[in-house]
Amino acid sequence: MTEANSKPEGNLKSGSALERTYVSGQFVCTGEVGPPKESSFHHVEMYGNGMKGRVDAINLTDNQTAVTRLSSWAAAVKLVMMGLEPNLQMVCRDRNRLAMQSDLLGAYAHGVRNVLCLSGDHQAFGNHPGCKGVYDVDSIQLIGMVKKLRDEGCFECGEECKNNPKFFIGCVENPFGDPFEFRAVRLEKKIEAGADFVQTQCILDMERFERFMEMVRERGLHKRIYISPGLMPVKSPKMARYMQHGVPGMLVSEEFCQYLETAPNGKIGALDLTVDYVKRCQQMEGVAGVHIMAVAWEEVVPLVVQKAGLLPRPFAAFHDNPAPISDEIKALWKKSGVDNYIPELA
Repeated sequence: MTEANSKPEGNLKSGSALERTYVSGQFVCTGEVGPPKESSFHHVEMYGNGMKGRVDAINLTDNQTAVTRLSSWAAAVKLVMMGLEPNLQMVCRDRNRLAMQSDLLGAYAHGVRNVLCLSGDHQAFGNHPGCKGVYDVDSIQLIGMVKKLRDEGCFECGEECKNNPKFFIGCVENPFGDPFEFRAVRLEKKIEAGADFVQTQCILDMERFERFMEMVRERGLHKRIYISPGLMPVKSPKMARYMQHGVPGMLVSEEFCQYLETAPNGKIGALDLTVDYVKRCQQMEGVAGVHIMAVAWEEVVPLVVQKAGLLPRPFAAFHDNPAPISDEIKALWKKSGVDNYIPELA
């Protein structure tokens, strides 16, 4: 994590722990916390402490699934106050460019150094389906706007920004969307706009992701951006089947579903499969890290990280050792039936 008033060193763009880890060539590991649907930091603190010293940065989702939640901006600042490294997600759905740039200035002033730019789930799928989506800019334009602030010291309108924010800029890519052949081209557009790293949508079909990476390497994109595939422990075989057939833009392999269905313990099987995917990603040319996105199951991130052999993290949380696992997290493990996955942590 970077002090709020410090400037990046040398050729670093932001000086964040996340950037330092990518630049060092060490395999990156990030986690994710979905802020709650309430005015409380309890879950952010609980899951954040569980990941402390175990990941290089923690994503804070921005009204994920188009559902009203505690703001990603507030959650990111809370992590800074806890001595953690946030990765602030910002979607185009909810703000115009005026509000976006205002939030970026405020977040940077509080010590946030990483920002992930994305479109956001359409509001029709959320809990306010009648609300108006803003989309004043798209995700590629948002990336360019953040880069202009950082590199040129200018707002989108061209006006000078004194003491301009120096963010490490991230983007998202879906390797499974149609047309498939266009996915690498779209990633290249985001690189041209100014993205420094990319986190993909969750990989539930490794063979398809490997074909995506082939297209990425053919265009030389892996040499221009740091790539972290998203890996999602899926809680149940039923959830995997639902995602296979009921979620647009999601590709879940039959092999993935059958593995969970035949595992003696589906939740343990989900963790094992995620660990296996981590190891496969480590061997894949052009992959610089993994993003563990345990949606609504954040308490298992420490288990996956340790089982996959990703500790210690090189720059995480001021070089802190992993924080002790709280009794509350352990109780959640027991409730899920994964409390003995790593006995020494139980």
